[in-house]
Amino acid sequence: MTNTFIVLLRGVNVGGANSFSTKAFVDLLEATGLRNIKTYIQSGNAVFQADTKDAAGLAKKIKAGIQRQHAFAPDVIVLAQNEFERAIASNPYPAADSNPKALHVIFLSSKPRKMALAAFEKYRAQGEEFSFKRRVLYFWAPDGIGRSKLFARIEKLLGVAVTARNWRTVGKLLALSREVATR
Repeated sequence: MTNTFIVLLRGVNVGGANSFSTKAFVDLLEATGLRNIKTYIQSGNAVFQADTKDAAGLAKKIKAGIQRQHAFAPDVIVLAQNEFERAIASNPYPAADSNPKALHVIFLSSKPRKMALAAFEKYRAQGEEFSFKRRVLYFWAPDGIGRSKLFARIEKLLGVAVTARNWRTVGKLLALSREVATR
């Protein structure tokens, strides 16, 4: 049975750190036995098909392959297409459709061991909002995330690895996943 997945790498090709070309990424995914690979921008986003349902196992294989070939090991989050679609459908901020840069969808590597909601409130700036659903944190920041004290601390406050994508990128990845799923 073939399944479609979305892989998100954290901290790749950001500010010149952990350089990793799209071609090298595709080659690595192919070497892992994945098929019908499509990438989106050069920051560690890809959609592919695999003959497994084990998203966590795929994440471990991809991370190990990157570490072996490129001497760094970014956090790797792999989501099944239905999980990704559910995250998009659960978006509590409909204004994101008209302001896609204001919403960041933060995918968590696992369920947080702690939920420091009081700390979230302590660092939240006026206008910022957040909402948790399953392994996803929706972060609404109409003034951007560059200076957000809360956004800078989210991973530490949750105690699990995370990676964020803005609403526009999430939409592009959804379209790619649907394209790949029809192959």
